Amino acid sequence: MKELKHVNKYFKKYWFKLLVGILITIIARVFQLVMPSYVNNSIQVVEDFMAQKITEPVAKEMLLEFILIIVGAALLSGFFTFLMRQTIINVSRYIEYDLKNEVFDHYQLLSLSFYKKNRTGDLMNRISEDVGQVRMYAGPAVMYGMNTVTLFACIIPIMFIKAPTLAAYTLIPLPILSVLIYKISKVIHNRSTVVQEYLSTLSTFTQEVFSGVSVIKAYALEPQVSGDLGGLAVEGKNKSMDLAKVNAWFFPLMILLIGISNIFVIYIGGKQYIDGEINSVGVIAEFILYVNMLTWPVAIVGWLTSIVQRAEASQKRINEFLKERPKICNQVAESIPIKGKIEFKNVSFTYEDTNITALKDISFSISPGETVAILGKTGAGKSTILDLITRLYDVSSGEILIDDIPVKNINLKTLREAIGAVPQDALLFSDTIESNIKFGKYDAMEKEVVTVAKNAAVHENIMGFTKKYDTVLGERGITLSGGQKQRVSIARALLKDPKVYLFDDCLSAVDTETEEEILNNLKKVSNDKTTIIVSHRVSSAKNADKVFVLEDGQLLQEGTHEELNNVEGYYRELYINQLSEK
Repeated sequence: MKELKHVNKYFKKYWFKLLVGILITIIARVFQLVMPSYVNNSIQVVEDFMAQKITEPVAKEMLLEFILIIVGAALLSGFFTFLMRQTIINVSRYIEYDLKNEVFDHYQLLSLSFYKKNRTGDLMNRISEDVGQVRMYAGPAVMYGMNTVTLFACIIPIMFIKAPTLAAYTLIPLPILSVLIYKISKVIHNRSTVVQEYLSTLSTFTQEVFSGVSVIKAYALEPQVSGDLGGLAVEGKNKSMDLAKVNAWFFPLMILLIGISNIFVIYIGGKQYIDGEINSVGVIAEFILYVNMLTWPVAIVGWLTSIVQRAEASQKRINEFLKERPKICNQVAESIPIKGKIEFKNVSFTYEDTNITALKDISFSISPGETVAILGKTGAGKSTILDLITRLYDVSSGEILIDDIPVKNINLKTLREAIGAVPQDALLFSDTIESNIKFGKYDAMEKEVVTVAKNAAVHENIMGFTKKYDTVLGERGITLSGGQKQRVSIARALLKDPKVYLFDDCLSAVDTETEEEILNNLKKVSNDKTTIIVSHRVSSAKNADKVFVLEDGQLLQEGTHEELNNVEGYYRELYINQLSEK
């Protein structure tokens, strides 16, 4: 259970509620233990009446009193059992809530490289299925475990006090049961781990299918995908059946061993009664009740073992991610205002996962309020520059300065709050258009939302929808066209009103007229903002204060539109080609 030690901090957090739950459990079981002894007393009353030791009125009065005690004790036991469940199971839900938040918060801290190595389905499975298995350990396992310990601690001493020999024979099967549980639990642990890992594979496959359903339909791949899913489902079923076959041994073994205990009670108890070692048949009845009271606790041991083993396997998978350390860490607590000066000094960067060198010894400087356009072929390193400014990655060598301060020495939250980034592949959420725009500023007024939508040239499109700004988008904004998604994403960045704008080829899906309208609007609203526009079009660079041309990760050309257009090179060639196309 070493992996489950991680949950101990939550047990400490809710120790008082757990303590109350444990006390209630003990009280509930004490009331439950009243019944067997009074059943014994009732049988003894009948025997005394039959032997004419007491009169009929006295016997009836005593029986009525014992019955009322038994019924009252049963009702009180049921009431405290209800309180026990309300207390301990509630604690498990609190722990589930805390653990999910811990995992989710940690996910958000991890660097972008982590998400490149791990699939979405696996991440989701660990925060849902795996946390759910741990909750079963923190709730039902604790509750039934305490219940079992309490009953064993109370019943076994009582049995030995009342009839030591009979108690010894009755409890003989229990050590055998313990050995069997120990052996089977090892197998359960291994097979539980396999099942949980395979659930991640299945979740990943289905998540990718749902996300790419349009591609699947376009290529008419439904039969093939169904076949692949069928194969995964069959393999998953086989792994689950392997686990179920082991689990299936528990309850039959429990019932068998409890049955053997009952036989011992009847045979040994009957023999002792005949030999006069036991003074009443009521003792045998009492022991049968004790054995049957132990039936569920003994049987539950197998179930508890299975729960703990599954929780151990799940917590191990959760811990694997919780042990991951973010490569991009906030090294400064103090926040300072960002003005917008950006400087690259001999910056080189290589992606760890692909070993591709995206930037090679890049140096340039951007003054606050300047608009810079970055052009180049696909794979030239344009987007990498934007990722390094926002510190989604750290440079391999060289240095990036923001306002003459190394970017690593700036509070990460302050840095990113000062930047409005619009990626090439705009990500919109399954929410209303208004909420998607407000993602840049949650408390924005309706008037502000409309203004930025107009500046992004998307207001007219939105007003054409039936529900206008209240239109709910499909997953990843599938309701909108590519150009509309890009413009909503631009509106989101404009609403944030940051000190630095980063536009990563975010006008690639709009026509040249709309592009020109948006660029003119951007020029007005970003007068005093540092703006970097990554593009494949020269039209996006015409009004920029500076133009950088990249090739194979190196700075090939630098200057204004007029300067670069007057010299032979990539920029002039690109301008002539695009002008001819227009």
